[in-house]
Amino acid sequence: MKPIPKIRFDAFAGYARLPIAEIFGRELEYFESGGGTIFGMLIQDTSDLDYFGMIFAPDARLRYRSAGMTAFVDDPEAAKIDLSVAMAVAEQAEPETHHQGDEKGAPIDFFTPVKPAAVLNPDFLTLITQETFSPARGIIEPMMRWYEDVDGNFIEQFQTTGFDQRIWELYLFATLTENGFELDRSDSVPDFVCSGLRGSFTMEAVTVGPTRQGGIVVPPPSRDTPEDQLRFLKDYMPIKFGSALFSKLNKRYWERPNVAGAPFVLAIADFSSPGSMIHTRSALEHYLYGMDVEDGTDAEGAVEWTYRRVETHTFGDKTIPSGFFRLPDAAHVSAVVSSTAGTVAKFNRMGLKAGFGSGRVLMIREGTVIDHDPKARFPKMFKVIVNAPGYEESWTEGVSVYHNPDAHHPLDPKCLPDAAHHFLDPGGRLRSFTPDFYPLGSVTRHFAPVDIAEVLAGAKFTHAMWKLRPEE
Repeated sequence: MKPIPKIRFDAFAGYARLPIAEIFGRELEYFESGGGTIFGMLIQDTSDLDYFGMIFAPDARLRYRSAGMTAFVDDPEAAKIDLSVAMAVAEQAEPETHHQGDEKGAPIDFFTPVKPAAVLNPDFLTLITQETFSPARGIIEPMMRWYEDVDGNFIEQFQTTGFDQRIWELYLFATLTENGFELDRSDSVPDFVCSGLRGSFTMEAVTVGPTRQGGIVVPPPSRDTPEDQLRFLKDYMPIKFGSALFSKLNKRYWERPNVAGAPFVLAIADFSSPGSMIHTRSALEHYLYGMDVEDGTDAEGAVEWTYRRVETHTFGDKTIPSGFFRLPDAAHVSAVVSSTAGTVAKFNRMGLKAGFGSGRVLMIREGTVIDHDPKARFPKMFKVIVNAPGYEESWTEGVSVYHNPDAHHPLDPKCLPDAAHHFLDPGGRLRSFTPDFYPLGSVTRHFAPVDIAEVLAGAKFTHAMWKLRPEE
């Protein structure tokens, strides 16, 4: 039995955790044995303050579930010894011993191609063949044992025409689980029915894809000049976001029995062009609230924002009304959630920190973060070696929640406490509450094969901007 970080335990067994467990026990330490075949958790009972261990083993569908527990004892070290013995016994037991009798269907084979190579998505092929993405493969595989494919076509779409959309859904699945929600996927619509100690809500995933004509992808407009960039963010991308969100609004999810009477959330990601989500965050804000924002300076030198209502967005021969939250029926949408991080790169970083992959992959992440200085007009830059000791990242990091000021059923910000939350105040001004470290966007460079120990031995680090940053 060896200790492991929580992120590794969660990758295997975290999906078996019920929200109510938080009331009865405090998780203290996590362990694995048998090279990752058996997992254990040391817990303190919250009522009697004694200690015990829980063992997790794969069921018939290879999902790690509770397979036993040790006796309650007063000493945490004694409980740890009991847990070690119980894990060793579980490791030696026949696999069928851990089957629980309620499994339906065979284990999901997620990465074996189901179609000829010619029709597989190039990003999927990269994921399954390149060593640099071995950490992502490692963390996705145990996750998919828990993901209920209620439509019956998730794997095929992930491998072919819907790679980006399915990655976004997997990202939301991991983020919602991290925030303590139990997910009911017995119905295919909407994508997630969430319940937990902080509240309940439903969520539908939305993606913005590339523009196509006759099946051919039309490249996005040029952004070579400042004028082009301005039109791209203030008109072109709001129309793209508007098209995707309006199509979901027309489906009237709130009339479904499993949605009615509770907060309903649309979670949108931009995959309209490679890397586009890094640059289009402001365009989404612009469209959702139907406003333009300009910066100025007050008497003390702090940035002072001026807000102007926007009525329409026009690009080429297309015009749409601005302000998604002002549209008829939009009051049924409690909030819109977005992130620039719902990509394979996120899975790769999280997989690396959870101990997956070949052990020879070096990752360097760089991007921009919110500068909380009231006089700041621009974000800060950061650069970090993901392999560095002390590097931390969560699934929720980088999530933004845009709250609808007119929602019939507002979403409680406590449902996603580590996300950034944005509100429109009574004066029509946008108010944002962001974590200390809040990345606006980042890119991750991958290198393999690399001697990681040699790289880290030659690097110097400082605790700058809440991250380990390599000095240059």
